Amino acid sequence: MVTRDSTDSPRRRIVEAAVELLENGGPDAVSTRAVAAAAGMQPPAIYRLFGDKEGLLEAVAEHGYAQFLEKKRAQFDPATQDPVEELRRGWDMVVEFGVSRPELFAVMNRATGRGPDAAHRAGLEILHRRVRRLAAGGWLRVDEELAAQIIQATGQGAVTTWHSTPADRRNPALLTVLRESMVAAVTRAEPTVPAAESGPAAAARALRAALPDDADVLSDAEQRLLREWLTRLAADGGAPHA
Repeated sequence: MVTRDSTDSPRRRIVEAAVELLENGGPDAVSTRAVAAAAGMQPPAIYRLFGDKEGLLEAVAEHGYAQFLEKKRAQFDPATQDPVEELRRGWDMVVEFGVSRPELFAVMNRATGRGPDAAHRAGLEILHRRVRRLAAGGWLRVDEELAAQIIQATGQGAVTTWHSTPADRRNPALLTVLRESMVAAVTRAEPTVPAAESGPAAAARALRAALPDDADVLSDAEQRLLREWLTRLAADGGAPHA
């Protein structure tokens, strides 16, 4: 049963009731009538607060992101000396969340973004900070944006594959292999940027990541121009344009 604290708002009670029904019975269990009954309210309250069922599912997704973000913030340590190991821990946390809470994870990934989603954006900011630390340390093998996409895609893919595989055929080694494949795809074996290996691309990525946002030595226009050049170099290795 949903715990109804007297301080809970009607919106929170409805969202928590929907999450409980979702995780216990799947998407089909989340009807407006069932959610309203579980929250101790009338169905019109759902339409008044969320517009329709899709709006309610958006709120459920944001609730899931908020819970995930709380764990993610607790785990993120900006002072860690090993950004590659931090990348592994972050990836494992995403996959563990998806494996243990499949219905909520699926709704979170299906969210259309129709409403505000501060928790989701904050989670992405943590991911991009991790990627930026890799770039600043000379670890990153690919562009920052591509690295973030690879990290997200492999994590979501791992969860989807796990749940689509019959329980008696699931092998935890799959998750380890996928994680290490992701690490190999986005990072180097050593935090170096030798010219013979990668030319100016890796150096551009490292310099761009290390640039302060408010460098007094450069004007705003100069900073924008420098970042544009570094982004171009990081993307194509500095190959001459025709």
